Amino acid sequence: MLTDFENLPDDSRVWIYQSNRKFTEVEVDFISKEIKSFLRQWTAHGAELEAGFEIRYQRFIVIGLNQSNASASGCSIDASVHFIQSLERAMAVDLLDKMNVTFYTGDFIAHKTLLEFKKMAKDRSVSPNTIVFNNLVNTKEEYLEHWEVPAKDSWHSRFLA
Repeated sequence: MLTDFENLPDDSRVWIYQSNRKFTEVEVDFISKEIKSFLRQWTAHGAELEAGFEIRYQRFIVIGLNQSNASASGCSIDASVHFIQSLERAMAVDLLDKMNVTFYTGDFIAHKTLLEFKKMAKDRSVSPNTIVFNNLVNTKEEYLEHWEVPAKDSWHSRFLA
């Protein structure tokens, strides 16, 4: 069951998929239509899942699930991953590689491999105050409060000198 992301409770589970590049406006429209179609039929053991989404900065797909009615099962999570893989193929983008880091450089959002980010940290091109996107958040509340954080307050801190 599709719902507005804003209407999901704060303890809703979230999954964040970052793109290796910025989406075009046409791609954002395409992604939105595809996600709406997927979420309308997304189920776990026959039970409808109440889910919503948002696309942030033309780069991040955020899917939220209200688990108070029905929780995602292994099969429903697999279905969502297969759906994301279908988007990757349709748009020639990378959405599932967790070995990439996205962060602000001034007003722009940069996307680097983890190795490049480590090198930038060593060279002090990024600092403890560099704002990074912590895609490991688990709930809507964490997403709203701890997704865009200084690197020193995230798992990225382990790479800072």
